[in-house]
Amino acid sequence: METRNNRKTRTGKVVSNKMHKGIVVAVERKVVHPLYKKYFKRTTKFYAHDEKNEAGVGDTVLIMETRPISKLKRWRLVQIVAKAQ
Repeated sequence: METRNNRKTRTGKVVSNKMHKGIVVAVERKVVHPLYKKYFKRTTKFYAHDEKNEAGVGDTVLIMETRPISKLKRWRLVQIVAKAQ
């Protein structure tokens, strides 16, 4: 990964690859409840640019923030961390 200022990166699972040169990545994070102090999961979906259409559903990928590529795509695929079984 080349050095690019201080861009945000996220690691998540690919939930869809039906777009042409695009994937949807679900990123999970743990949030603490303000009153009960219990941790629970929150999922955010990011639309990412996949230039070579190489990511498949279930793959764990690393995405990086980038300039707007389309109406929803503001992230791009950096690398595939683990392929789906």
